[in-house]
Amino acid sequence: MPYYDHHVFFCVNRRDAPEACCACHDSEALRDYAKKRIKELGLNGKGRIRINAAGCLDRCEEGPVIVVYPEAVWYTYVDKEDIDEIIDEHLVKGRVVERLRI
Repeated sequence: MPYYDHHVFFCVNRRDAPEACCACHDSEALRDYAKKRIKELGLNGKGRIRINAAGCLDRCEEGPVIVVYPEAVWYTYVDKEDIDEIIDEHLVKGRVVERLRI
């Protein structure tokens, strides 16, 4: 049995300009938002959902990016509404958000 039902990694890597990077898309603030929302929903902790920062996930040109395990589903996002949709649909209801999938 896995330690978490879902483990979500947000790339927060920062690269020097002109290279693309997830940090240029406010990935740290949106990771913090996701973490806060998961806690508010009571979905955090062992056997539940864990939100983590990750170094470079090597897909920055498609970014910002997150990956959700154990399904290994990769997403891009733009704003809090996209993060809410990933939380509500994928993490809560188990449905992949195809429009954000990469």
